[in-house]
Amino acid sequence: MIPRTAKAAVGQRLLAAFRDAGAVEVAPDILLPADTLLELYGEDIRARAYLTTDPIRGEVVLRPDFTVPVVSMHMAAGAEPARYCYLGEVFRKQDHGDTRPEHPRDNEYLQVGYELFSRDPDADAEVFALFHRLLAPHRLAATIGDMDLLLDAVAGLPLSPERCAMLAHHIWRPRRFERLLDRFSRPLVPRSFAVNGAPWTGLRSEAEMAARIARLESARAEPVLPGIWRERLHRLFALTGAAPQALDELRVLADHIPAIAEAVDRLAARLDAIAARGIDPATIRFEASHGRTTMEYYDGFTFSFTATAHPDWPPVASGGRYDALTAVLGLPAGKPGIPAVGGIARPGLLAELDPC
Repeated sequence: MIPRTAKAAVGQRLLAAFRDAGAVEVAPDILLPADTLLELYGEDIRARAYLTTDPIRGEVVLRPDFTVPVVSMHMAAGAEPARYCYLGEVFRKQDHGDTRPEHPRDNEYLQVGYELFSRDPDADAEVFALFHRLLAPHRLAATIGDMDLLLDAVAGLPLSPERCAMLAHHIWRPRRFERLLDRFSRPLVPRSFAVNGAPWTGLRSEAEMAARIARLESARAEPVLPGIWRERLHRLFALTGAAPQALDELRVLADHIPAIAEAVDRLAARLDAIAARGIDPATIRFEASHGRTTMEYYDGFTFSFTATAHPDWPPVASGGRYDALTAVLGLPAGKPGIPAVGGIARPGLLAELDPC
């Protein structure tokens, strides 16, 4: 059992390094409004959040993460560029189902993090290099990805904008995504909607049901996705390897999926920027689907650092780009989105790796 003081000491060391990198320390509330926040997390986090009801504030949630409340704070009153850091507890249910795991993780644990709001094209490399330097003594494996590649590939499919949007919406839910892809890859079975004088019934209004019927009828005219495009998409999603070799494969694949060409060029520039900070890209693993099963607000570059000796552990540190999140949270304040990237680390896991 690692003492809480040892975990806190690791967190304070990282927090001090983030402050030295120019970040302002912030401390978001522990009890947060649930309505807006939970819509921004992926299904995994929503299912593991602790919810309760306040007689005045309504439904509230124990802080499951820092990024969303920090972005909310910045979009309400911050200016750019800006750097923030934080250290505190987050709360997530760790046990799934009725069987308690042999080695359960903590439901309450420390999280330390760094968030950068900046239009600098090298911001991704800056944040990754900062975490890489601080975590180097712990001998962790670094993996990167880029959700831009996947989203651009989906947007470039020979399907209607509506169908592409449906696929993009479910890209963080691989099973649902595959079911949709299968549905769009074969002709729809004709459906008959009888018109008679019976009254409309149900929770939807007559107009909503009529619109739904119209969409179902128009879907029959949608073109079927050719099998070659599905093969190309799966080839992209499955691509893994050392970053330089993966980049070479992506350049070849871009000849067949032209929509990803710009994202591939951005990845190449990012790897050059990482190399310029003294990190050999060959030591970094690239996984095209990295980030597909984590929080849905990552919409670009993603990264994680894992302990290879503990394959059952979650990432010791992780992060990524979340430009769309700033746009969503900027709407109530009437502000446009700001490019942003950040990351978090788990001091408790680091303390377990190298106990004093």
